[in-house]
Amino acid sequence: MERTISLGRRGMLAGGLALPLLASRRARAAGKPLKIGVLCDMSGIYADDTGPGLVAGVKVAVDQAGGVAGDRPIELVYADDQNKPDVGTAIAGRWIAEQNVSAIVCASASSITLAVSDMVSERNKVLLVAGSLSADLTGKRCHPSTFQFGLDTYAGPASVIGPSIKAGADSWFIINVDYAFGQSLRDEGARLIAANGGKLLGTTSFPLGTADFASQILQAKTSGAKAIALACGGTDWSNLVKQLHEFGIAQGGQNLVTLTGGINEIQAVGAQYCLGMMLSTPFYWDLDDGSRAFSAKFRPYHNGRFPNWQQSDGYSGALHYIKAVAAAGTDDGAKVAETMRAMPVNDLLIKDATIRADGQVMRPTYLMKVKPETAPERADIFAYVSTLSAEQSWRPAAESACPALRKS
Repeated sequence: MERTISLGRRGMLAGGLALPLLASRRARAAGKPLKIGVLCDMSGIYADDTGPGLVAGVKVAVDQAGGVAGDRPIELVYADDQNKPDVGTAIAGRWIAEQNVSAIVCASASSITLAVSDMVSERNKVLLVAGSLSADLTGKRCHPSTFQFGLDTYAGPASVIGPSIKAGADSWFIINVDYAFGQSLRDEGARLIAANGGKLLGTTSFPLGTADFASQILQAKTSGAKAIALACGGTDWSNLVKQLHEFGIAQGGQNLVTLTGGINEIQAVGAQYCLGMMLSTPFYWDLDDGSRAFSAKFRPYHNGRFPNWQQSDGYSGALHYIKAVAAAGTDDGAKVAETMRAMPVNDLLIKDATIRADGQVMRPTYLMKVKPETAPERADIFAYVSTLSAEQSWRPAAESACPALRKS
């Protein structure tokens, strides 16, 4: 599925925006359309995490910009990558070669996003990462044209493993999905467990889209580890947690620690099965006035549903890109990327964040704990624990494998 949209009168009404002002701004936009592509899973395992909600987040950014970048009207294209690298890279290549797409907001499986990152670098475009977690995107596979707005496989484990070990969980077992994303989470988790004085008793993996986790759960259970770390996402995460509950893991005294799971996965399982679970996130819809304002703009575009951190990253990434195109007066990838790094990221959710040479947006993250659901919409499920500064959240520059960061 591929679609192209231009946010005209219907889109503005859906966002509850001031029509006369935006319409007049679009009427003055006489330049060539600026095309932004949104590439992610629209129908599979990660569709609730990204999917139409990621498109909705980008629409909020376009609305906030008045539908234009300088004198250019903005058009969105979006497509389902089906979690298949050949499909995702073919779509991205077609967008760039045939449809003049200047930037791609990507929340695909990391295997797809890493390939698209290489592609946009070669073709002088820009990639805005809004949910793909491989740390290689800002590490050994970094490019000047790729920007990471959300969590990666360093930041997720870093904020939860240390506190969990301090609380007494000194032995661990990791269950990971078996591709780049899960493997990176497993490897980072293992390193951080050791660095914090814990002991890793074992790991096991499963193919993407597995329905039966009995073998993996039995290995984790018999290991006797105090903490079982979940290195996966989407419906894989939800199905794994449901089956862990059925096997009585919590009743047996073993604690579940999620390295990336978020609001969608927990809602799918039910917060009652995840009570007390800690996780990190760069965004929560009820965190502050800015996040609540964004949520109010977002929900009409997504059937009343609340946004998650991936969908909020689509908003922040797209808006910063649009501002940079307007400031640079061009959509030339290298020039826009340079402008993006020179400008602090400022929007409803991120305040005065710089962008490092590896493309990482230096924003804080938040440690949250799952609490009982209290809102009718089943979205009030996190209790704030603490704020982690940008320096605490992201991989230290001295440890990075990104050549650009080592030179800076």
